[in-house]
Amino acid sequence: MRSCNNLYGFTATLCLGAAAFFGSMAQAQEAAPVPPVAARNQASVEVVATGLSHPWSLAFLPGGRFLVTERPGRMRVVEPDGRLAPPLAGLPRVATGGQGGLLDVITDADFARNRRIFFCYSAPAAEGNGNSTALASATLAPDASALHDVRRLFSQSPEVASQLHFGCRIVQAPDGNLFLTLGERFSRRDDAQRLDNHLGKVVRLGPTGGAVPGNPLVGRAGSLPEIWSWGHRNPQGATWGPDGRLWIHEHGPQGGDEINRPEPGRNYGWPVITYGEDYGGGKIGEGRAKAGMEQPLHYWVPSIAPSGMAFLTSDRYGADWRGSLFIGSLKFARLHRLQLQGAQVVRDEYLLDGLAARIRDVRQGPDGWLYLLTDSADGQLLRLRQ
Repeated sequence: MRSCNNLYGFTATLCLGAAAFFGSMAQAQEAAPVPPVAARNQASVEVVATGLSHPWSLAFLPGGRFLVTERPGRMRVVEPDGRLAPPLAGLPRVATGGQGGLLDVITDADFARNRRIFFCYSAPAAEGNGNSTALASATLAPDASALHDVRRLFSQSPEVASQLHFGCRIVQAPDGNLFLTLGERFSRRDDAQRLDNHLGKVVRLGPTGGAVPGNPLVGRAGSLPEIWSWGHRNPQGATWGPDGRLWIHEHGPQGGDEINRPEPGRNYGWPVITYGEDYGGGKIGEGRAKAGMEQPLHYWVPSIAPSGMAFLTSDRYGADWRGSLFIGSLKFARLHRLQLQGAQVVRDEYLLDGLAARIRDVRQGPDGWLYLLTDSADGQLLRLRQ
């Protein structure tokens, strides 16, 4: 059944019915873990820039420059020689604190023509002390000093008074539409199973905002049309795979970090099923598997606290690494390389075990090298060498 979803334009009713049928058969089977091991061939890093305040996301600009978000609410250009430009003007108000702030950023596929970027952030409520995960577009000024024509395209509903679990990774599909991951805000985890809100969801939006007509819940009573998939906890990594599919990972509680390929109209289980347990111990939900709910492609127990993720498509590091999925670990301050056979993880090895820095983002640059951001008050932009 998974192969019928390769074209993201099928009929929602057919998909949902088939998902329920196959869920009652195969999807209740528990996934098998692949334990992480130290890499046989370790790598090194080259420092590109320092002095970044809790950098969260990285995008690439022409001329070898970088666009970096800093969680306290700043976005700036990093020159190829590592010099930090002043923060860009024109950003909207950002609700900072806890896990909130200015988070992901990507450049539009047609950036060379339109200079458009997309970014997501925790947006303060118009009234009260709530906030939400919001997505905006903007045009980067020709001198890269400011953002113009800033437009909010989407805001998670409802607003919640929380500084946790914003999700907030953006992926642009080849058709130009945007996927955005949304956390369940920690205190509202049961809402991840409800379809009348955006908490604990992946949504698919058009490049100017609004639900895409082919979304699986369009026209379904009591459901929000932006929703692509649900039952997610706090997805803070997302990328477009070489298989033409969206891949994400999400934080579990104590244990149970997951990798998933969100398919339209599918339920990924949180908080009904999980491989983790509650903080301090104790069962969450009904167990590890349930008919009608998807199993992860891969999971970690104990948690690694996954961060950015990227597929390596270049030959910079040799044939053995090409096609691997790289994921940062905040908890263990290292980089994981997942070797795949199709969608199955067959090896999970970690690199940079002595880095002693929380890896927040992982991206492949236009030059084919992998770049990392470290999450600290004096964060760094690093280039991975082998």
